[in-house]
Amino acid sequence: MGRWEPNARGRLERAALALYRERGYERVTVAEIAREAGLTERTFFRHYADKREVLFGGSAALQEFLVGKVAAAPADTSPIELVVAALAATGEVFDERRDRARQRQTVIDAHPELRERELIKLATLATALAGALRERGVEESAAILAAQAGIAVFQVAFVRWLADGERDMAELVRGAYEELRTVTAGG
Repeated sequence: MGRWEPNARGRLERAALALYRERGYERVTVAEIAREAGLTERTFFRHYADKREVLFGGSAALQEFLVGKVAAAPADTSPIELVVAALAATGEVFDERRDRARQRQTVIDAHPELRERELIKLATLATALAGALRERGVEESAAILAAQAGIAVFQVAFVRWLADGERDMAELVRGAYEELRTVTAGG
């Protein structure tokens, strides 16, 4: 193996996902992931803290993307609409990765430890969105409510997106938001 390997992060992700699906998350070691990717364990740990993080490596980029969308939105937009618009924009990133996302979610759904990690990542996203709203002058409780409601909308849309091979994420996020509006209006 050379000292520098192109696309090490992507290779590690693909190798881990393939091994997790084939043998089960709990039966796969970091050494096996690195070997399957044609890399060293040391390279693995340069990119990921542990074998769970291979499945969640894009969380920081997603958070940055969403916070950026909230920050760049027009000033006259309501807090919940800011969050929903940012979440709908994830289709720009997600729609081309549907098959990988399905495989990833299958692995996560099969392991309580990974489901817990996913919930933590979603809570972190909600906190970041609330912070972005506060930066725009939204009052604390309104920012938290909008961010948490947005994450609930995202979760519903994401499950539907995984199951539906046709509709894009933006459409599903907007649809889930409309359902939330109906539910909260007493309909």
